[in-house]
Amino acid sequence: MEEVRTRFAPSPTGYLHIGGLRTALYAYLFAKKNGGKFILRIEDTDRERYVPGSVEIIYSTLKDAGLIYDEGPDVGGDYGPYIQSERKNAYLEYAKKLVENGHAYYCFCTKERLEQLHESGATKYDKHCASLSKEEVEMRLKRGDSYVIRQNIPENGSTTYTDMVFGDITVDNKELEDNILIKSDGMPTYNFANVVDDHLMGINYVIRGVEYLSSTPKYNLLYDGLGWERPHYIHLQPIMRDATHKLSKRYGDASYEDFIKKGFLKEAIVNYIALLGWSSKDNTEKFTLNELIDKFDLSGVSRSPSIFDEQKMRYINSLYVKEMSEEAFHDYAMKFYPLYDYLKGYDLRLLSTLLHSRTEVFTDIGKLTEFLTHFDGYDLNLFVNAKWKTDIGTAGDMLSGLIELTQNDFADLHDALIAYGEKNGYKKGQVLWIYRIALTGAQSTPGGAVEMAQLLGQSESVRRLKCSLERVRNE
Repeated sequence: MEEVRTRFAPSPTGYLHIGGLRTALYAYLFAKKNGGKFILRIEDTDRERYVPGSVEIIYSTLKDAGLIYDEGPDVGGDYGPYIQSERKNAYLEYAKKLVENGHAYYCFCTKERLEQLHESGATKYDKHCASLSKEEVEMRLKRGDSYVIRQNIPENGSTTYTDMVFGDITVDNKELEDNILIKSDGMPTYNFANVVDDHLMGINYVIRGVEYLSSTPKYNLLYDGLGWERPHYIHLQPIMRDATHKLSKRYGDASYEDFIKKGFLKEAIVNYIALLGWSSKDNTEKFTLNELIDKFDLSGVSRSPSIFDEQKMRYINSLYVKEMSEEAFHDYAMKFYPLYDYLKGYDLRLLSTLLHSRTEVFTDIGKLTEFLTHFDGYDLNLFVNAKWKTDIGTAGDMLSGLIELTQNDFADLHDALIAYGEKNGYKKGQVLWIYRIALTGAQSTPGGAVEMAQLLGQSESVRRLKCSLERVRNE
């Protein structure tokens, strides 16, 4: 079997979309599963959409996600250059070969004529220049007339190919347009450049979005016209945000960087993206990258679009968070603590211990700790607990004693609280509930009464307990 060579060929138009990253992931997995090579090529011929700095985003995202490419612009290889704009001369050479053998032609139509054609109701170019004589073409080229080179699609018949996911695909040639191959500025269009580059780089498995499923026949006609072997095709259904809309930046987070900033772990992002359009035979959902390579099989690729479910992604992420060591969790949480100014001065290592089991994504830190800023004016009815049969009056009875033991026995607070309950006829749960509410003013906290006191420290704990007692007395 020939060496498998796949590629990811993004346009540098900003961030790396989740859909693009999934295409890269599947191309990577397929290559590695089959002992092949994964190549990165930057398709930057559309200069109007080029965004400075986006090439570096592509490099860093792929590497951070673990999708290490074997060849690419910044790592080299035997088939470079790997940036499309640096390969400009090759495209015109092959376009002229297509003209010579009748698979392409020079088109001199003006912008005005094309607009008139469109206004007349035409849905595609009318092959007007395909019938120009060789002498007229040569005369106009010599005169310096502006031109493009168009593909010459047969007007009759059909073109068939086999997609490795969707099976045999047949398209009537009359449905295909004579697309431009070389623009008037000498630059190739995507439709042409991707064919030439894939051939010259030895790409024999093309993995891309399903939007190219019906236009692939025109690419195959280019391969045939140049006498090249067609690659194998694997088309992927889109990722949707709901049943009718594709996932996009316009409607919220849609890039790898967005989810990293939201506190998702890179391993979990890759894991979840793998499941958007593919499933393992044993329905396993959690995979390391190496496990994905081992399990990946085209039989598991779906023919239906996938719905992006951030809650499911959070669940996958939580599995990875729970597997982290205490040290690893703390180190990663330290990247997020500075986002919350009110955490300054707290024992962040203790806080990490409290948050670890309750965190799904790391920006949950804000939600889990915001009670620290909401103490003033909390609802005194939080003291009411049907299970423990406590209320505001119970708090009023307890708080003076709880303040005293916090001042005197903070080092042995847990035992002191238990002893206080036994001495005064309260159950353990009653004491701990009143104490925690009086300290935090919160229905739920990332730790129990003693842990909250440790986090707040002795002096702040005493201050808060006194504030609570004053409010209860004034109730």
